[in-house]
Amino acid sequence: MASYDEIFEKSIQDPERFWGEAAEGISWEKKWDKVLDSSNPPFYRWYTGGKLNTCYNAVDRHVENGRGDQAAIIYDSPVTDTVRKITYSELQKDVALFAGVLKSQGVQKGDTVIIYMPMIPEAAVAMLACARLGAIHSVVFGGFAAQELAIRIDHAQPRVLVCASGAIEGKKKLAYKPLVDAAIEQSNHKPEKCIVFKRDFVDADLQTGRDFDWMTLMAAASPADCVPVDATDPLYILYTSGTTGMPKGVMRDNGGHAVALHWSMKNIYDINPGDVFWSASDVGWVVGHSYIVYGPLLNGSTTVFYEGKPIGTPDAGAFWRVISQHGVKSLFTAPTAFRAIKKEDPNGDFLKKYNLSCFEALYLAGERLDPDTYHWACNLLKVPVIDHWWQTETGWAIVANCRGIEEFPVKAGSPTKPVVGYDVRIMDNQGREVKAGVEGNIVIKLPLPPGTLVNLWRNEERFIKSYMTAFKGYYETSDGGYIDEDGYVFVMGRMDDVINIAGHRLSTGAMEEIIATHPAIAECAVFGIADQLKGQSPLGLFVLKAGVDVKEDDIKTELVKMVREKIGPVACFKESARVLRLPKTRSGKILRGTMRSIADGKDYRMPSTIDDPASLTEITETLKSMGYPRT
Repeated sequence: MASYDEIFEKSIQDPERFWGEAAEGISWEKKWDKVLDSSNPPFYRWYTGGKLNTCYNAVDRHVENGRGDQAAIIYDSPVTDTVRKITYSELQKDVALFAGVLKSQGVQKGDTVIIYMPMIPEAAVAMLACARLGAIHSVVFGGFAAQELAIRIDHAQPRVLVCASGAIEGKKKLAYKPLVDAAIEQSNHKPEKCIVFKRDFVDADLQTGRDFDWMTLMAAASPADCVPVDATDPLYILYTSGTTGMPKGVMRDNGGHAVALHWSMKNIYDINPGDVFWSASDVGWVVGHSYIVYGPLLNGSTTVFYEGKPIGTPDAGAFWRVISQHGVKSLFTAPTAFRAIKKEDPNGDFLKKYNLSCFEALYLAGERLDPDTYHWACNLLKVPVIDHWWQTETGWAIVANCRGIEEFPVKAGSPTKPVVGYDVRIMDNQGREVKAGVEGNIVIKLPLPPGTLVNLWRNEERFIKSYMTAFKGYYETSDGGYIDEDGYVFVMGRMDDVINIAGHRLSTGAMEEIIATHPAIAECAVFGIADQLKGQSPLGLFVLKAGVDVKEDDIKTELVKMVREKIGPVACFKESARVLRLPKTRSGKILRGTMRSIADGKDYRMPSTIDDPASLTEITETLKSMGYPRT
């Protein structure tokens, strides 16, 4: 077999030939006219002229090829005490029927459908049913508040909204339908129909004429066939987390997406058809789209749908129990999950209860993997622990240890080397490539490989401005880092005000907008601080309006409630403090980066443009009184 270096070089020097060969792993209704259409940069398109159906490739073809009796999905829900296996044949039947349901409600090729569901198999059924019809799905994480859902309804303009009646979060029952009703009430665009999957533990009131029961419609439905679509037609829209105002809707196409994810399963994760792959994430995030639903199913593997937590459902041995019980070959999750397990069970006592002989590798992504967690997981599991780095925008890994091609020695703190197809460079702010070991902006030379974002939904201008303008001919990742002498990439963190909480990207600016609406607050700043468990957590500082006479503790409680209501519990906003002033430049820019450095105990330079140096002294004392920096 060819080496990583040989395969990587081929993908960069002759991408059309390389990705043309990779596309042979997918079933096509009609082969492409051109592998790569580069006539309108930066809007590169893959497999123009080709026709296929993603649902057919993920479900039907496996049934036709003799995998009908193999488990496609293992649903494991400790919160409802349920374990259920769904074969490819059963999945095909359910998806075809629900596609028939959507069709009966007026959904056609090119229409959009919003899906607002927890980690249940019906979420995958709804996604695949949309793909079957050529409709475009937009999955919204079930933890988002009504206002966030409303923003996405207005932007995606769905014909139909599909939801569940609720979920269990920890030990609490969370009703979804009131959130959906509130979101539709707030939105200008009104979905024509709302299909509700009722769960045993929480009911839902159905509005006559608009709302319909999932099971009732399924009982009366006729199965729908797969609709061939152009390779360049959109498959889904996924909104980046924590946006307010006009959201960024990352758009993925059908052809490039199917080819890239199918290729990645063997070459990055070393997963074969029939292997059990578990991605412990949520369908509302990009990991859920790529590696709970589409990647494993396109590959003919078995995917685990886990409705639970790494701890507390029921204990810190939950992951080991799932791996052992279902024969999981590889697990993909966020470092946050392992930090939580480490905190609860530092000696790994729960692991001793289970046989993990089936388990071959742990993959971590979603945030930077700190060396301490990496070494703890290695020592505990005695299998390769693989950090890899990617983004909602790319849809699959940019940098990884491609074990299916050639496994490299791991360097703690690095996700290893660029994935085949990704020409990763480090540049300074003037667009000059820097030497090995020098930190700068991580960029990717265009064209991006298949499966990455092809545009932003209904916003080409923002697509160009956000990703393609700062470094001409390159995709701007907005992450900083360096490449060492051996070609290993080190990702050091975001270059903007988006913080990473347990693998979820959330905007501190969105939190500031909410806090600023408090009647007692004159101005505020929110920035991310290092969090041993979640990677980062938000910290807020606020200045009161003159003459306001309120208790600081009361305001803190109110701010937590406000952020929770507007963004959702996923924001994890819990800490704030009153200050007399915020440090700023002379032009009025708040020095968030400097305050972050103080809170994290990092060295910093006094900015030459600071308006009042004494303001930083006050911030330092305030943070010290809150216990920062924390060791």
